[in-house]
Amino acid sequence: MVEVILYTKPGCCLCETVKAQLSKIRTKHPFELREINILDDSATFAKFQEEIPVVFVHGQKAFQYHLDEKEFLRRLNSVPGTREGRENAS
Repeated sequence: MVEVILYTKPGCCLCETVKAQLSKIRTKHPFELREINILDDSATFAKFQEEIPVVFVHGQKAFQYHLDEKEFLRRLNSVPGTREGRENAS
């Protein structure tokens, strides 16, 4: 199953919006969602403090601030390591 990672922090309204989108998508397109609170680790906080929410799909940074559902599904269904899987990586 594809792992999707959401970097977030409490009180972030954009994070809540992206999390709700991912939850909705997940009802029809299963994937493993791992949410990481950037406040739990100083290195993670330093890396993403100005970028959240950040979404990784197939281990690659795919979105920050907002989530395009159509593009998310394309990335979710792409095969990692192929040209399509690497295309448009942020």
